[in-house]
Amino acid sequence: MPIKKLKPTSPGRRSMSVMTTDHLTKKRPEKRLSKGKKSLSGRSTSTGRISVRHRGGGHKRLYRNIDFKRSDKAGIPGKVASLEYDPNRSASIALVNYVDGEKRYIIAPDGLVVGDQVVCGERTKVKTGNRMQLKFIPSGYKVYNVELVPGKGGQIVRSAGTSATLMGIDGDFALIQLPSGEARKVRSNCYASVGTVSNPEHNLVRIGKAGRQRWLGKRPQVLGKSMNAADHPHGGGEGHAPVGMKKGPKTPWGKKALGVKTRNVKKYSNDLIIRRRTRKKRKR
Repeated sequence: MPIKKLKPTSPGRRSMSVMTTDHLTKKRPEKRLSKGKKSLSGRSTSTGRISVRHRGGGHKRLYRNIDFKRSDKAGIPGKVASLEYDPNRSASIALVNYVDGEKRYIIAPDGLVVGDQVVCGERTKVKTGNRMQLKFIPSGYKVYNVELVPGKGGQIVRSAGTSATLMGIDGDFALIQLPSGEARKVRSNCYASVGTVSNPEHNLVRIGKAGRQRWLGKRPQVLGKSMNAADHPHGGGEGHAPVGMKKGPKTPWGKKALGVKTRNVKKYSNDLIIRRRTRKKRKR
């Protein structure tokens, strides 16, 4: 999935790049597995006022129903019929035709091609695209679409190019290292898919122009120091003045913006986290 750099026919396209879709199947989404999606404008339903800033507009989308669980198809092999684009997520999706006649969408792993066979079960062959319980996957393997609650379906490690590493099994828990660097315990009877999520070069795409962000439903942002003093704690002053706060920058509502931990101290899953995520060191 290489990235294609566009010709500089305009200032916006000079630095723009897009993902090539040569590997994807050129077809409309499966009708029974898709439905209309209401676009979000960031406004509350009660008053109609903006409650989430910088949202609105964007292109129309069809939502594809993705099977994040797959455990109800245990032991039934399926054949990959197509690899498709999904506007609702960064990864590609795969249409799987099961031998019992049912069709479902799954998140496509990197390296999956049309014609491959995938299967889900408590214990099955360790192969890219197969899904099984964590306690039966060998240590050191890459996994994605990991369950946190048995039977609920995959909740984490679902975005493009991500994967978690299974470090080992400790009793009823599996030890996994997440893409953020966090190491945590997950129930060993939770399901996970083997491999790495497709579209690994997604983070290298350059948007190029503001209009392309609008297509994605993102509205413009304005720096607080460009506002009036009545609109933001950073506002006011002569021209484009610096923030000028001894205690550090603040949010539009007057709270500290940087270095403040917002996680609930009494969160029940704190006991399952072995090592917190690590911040990358800045290059000097």
